[in-house]
Amino acid sequence: MSKKVQFAEHQREVKQLRMVMWGTFDLGKPRVRILERGLRENGVDVISCHREVWTDIEDKSQISGLAPKVAIVIRWLFAYPSLVYRYLKLPRHDAVVISYLGHLDVLVLWPFAKLRGVPIIWDAFLSLYNTIVEDRRLLSTHHPIAKFIWAWEWLACRAADRVVLDTCAHAAYFARTFGVPESKLAAVIVGAEPESFPTLAEPCVTDPAPIVLFYGQFIPLHGVDTIIDAARIAKNESIDWVIIGSGQEEGRIRALLDADPLPRLKWIPWVKYAELSSWLSRATVCLGIFGDTDKAARVIPNKVYQILMSGKPLITRDSPAIRELIELGHRGGFLVPPANPQALIEAVHCAIKMPLHTDLHDSFRERISPHGVGASFLASIK
Repeated sequence: MSKKVQFAEHQREVKQLRMVMWGTFDLGKPRVRILERGLRENGVDVISCHREVWTDIEDKSQISGLAPKVAIVIRWLFAYPSLVYRYLKLPRHDAVVISYLGHLDVLVLWPFAKLRGVPIIWDAFLSLYNTIVEDRRLLSTHHPIAKFIWAWEWLACRAADRVVLDTCAHAAYFARTFGVPESKLAAVIVGAEPESFPTLAEPCVTDPAPIVLFYGQFIPLHGVDTIIDAARIAKNESIDWVIIGSGQEEGRIRALLDADPLPRLKWIPWVKYAELSSWLSRATVCLGIFGDTDKAARVIPNKVYQILMSGKPLITRDSPAIRELIELGHRGGFLVPPANPQALIEAVHCAIKMPLHTDLHDSFRERISPHGVGASFLASIK
């Protein structure tokens, strides 16, 4: 073989992978930003073909009133003609990545990706049917809309050439519920943005009492009532509790606290994403999720990765999903049974007494960084 031919062969081998991130994906979600950044950091030429639809909407299930819902639907549907037109004019590429929330994006792009002979990789991230019907129970399983959502997801899984979830436990749910072949499924962790959650060796202020921090949406899988019950068990102890968030179960949690107030518990309805690190810096120990729903056993929420990246002691529920990331005995990681406030407060006591370590969770940082997530995503689609 001549040197010229050898060089040509080498050029084909090292050809830069080109992917298109297409659709109405929500840039407000860390999952989307981390994935796009991770692919770029792993040398992928990423072309973004995007229309914003979800600006400033954190919890989509809590959109109330007919007018806001109609406005979202109109923005969503009107985005597609220009997105399809732009896609057909894009240069050659190796794959299309459709990220959260891409359930309709997959179906819209399906015929056009087929036309160009390009595989669709759907980063499904979650199941709408599981979230709306089974976990939050906003619809009964017999409701016509629930059946429609199931059929929608079933079809979306067939439109994609690869379906990516955040954990193996979540991927197994898709295989079981929608009949997706295991060979078509992959699991890629969510990760965290290191500049937004820098390593924090100890609280940045000297507080008279340890601070236990929770932040997140008030949804069943988070088990906020378990945190309230644990704080009540320890109400005579010198421990301050900070809860940041709102959502579906806000009314019920408010009723619990109104009926039996906890003077050492502070509830903040909302803080900006950029401000979370300052709250983490004050915390002595940080909380994950404690719900006993099936979904809570299958997912690892953003906050868990963010706490690990920050180097703070973490307490969260034991589950098949979390065991994919953390094993029992990991220093600074406490796994407790779900919906068990007594186990939670015992773990809080252990975490408070634990000596501070500047290298806490160091072994996770590369794996959960955007670069690590991007590498895992590329490995999963080969």
